[in-house]
Amino acid sequence: MIRTLALLCVAILFAVPSVRADDNTMSSKDSKFVMEAIAGGETEVALGKLAVDKGSSADVKAFGQKMIEDHTKANDELKELAKSKNLDLKKGEDRAIKMEQKNSDKLTKKSGDEFDKAYVDLMVKDHEKDVKDFEKASKDSDDADLKAWAAKTLPTLQEHLQSIKDIQAKMEK
Repeated sequence: MIRTLALLCVAILFAVPSVRADDNTMSSKDSKFVMEAIAGGETEVALGKLAVDKGSSADVKAFGQKMIEDHTKANDELKELAKSKNLDLKKGEDRAIKMEQKNSDKLTKKSGDEFDKAYVDLMVKDHEKDVKDFEKASKDSDDADLKAWAAKTLPTLQEHLQSIKDIQAKMEK
């Protein structure tokens, strides 16, 4: 009887899918995307603040404010998602600090139209990369939640890219 009960317990253990604490972890590819997206978003916020303070044109200041609002919202959502997947955000935060410092150093030395041009050029380049990365993540992410978040966020980034390209074109006239 005890042997039969023990065999039955073992059979049940193998029949029930295991639930591990790390079942919510992301693939290394998805984890890398999250870290880069957080770092990029934090940088956009920091540079947006700089544009609001140092920008000479109303368009640059308004775009900077939009970066603060939209990227803060997106980063908050992504951080919540990452935490739900047991992802350690320290790497993304460290990377953000380095990116912010590098870009801030370049821009803080400039003023007036020179600042505006440098900021706009940087935002065009950055948003072109972001749109490509988010398009890829919205199609290829292994994690369904991350794929959905990237797809939901992508139209905002595409709007940012178009807006900043419009500002750039207006500046070149």
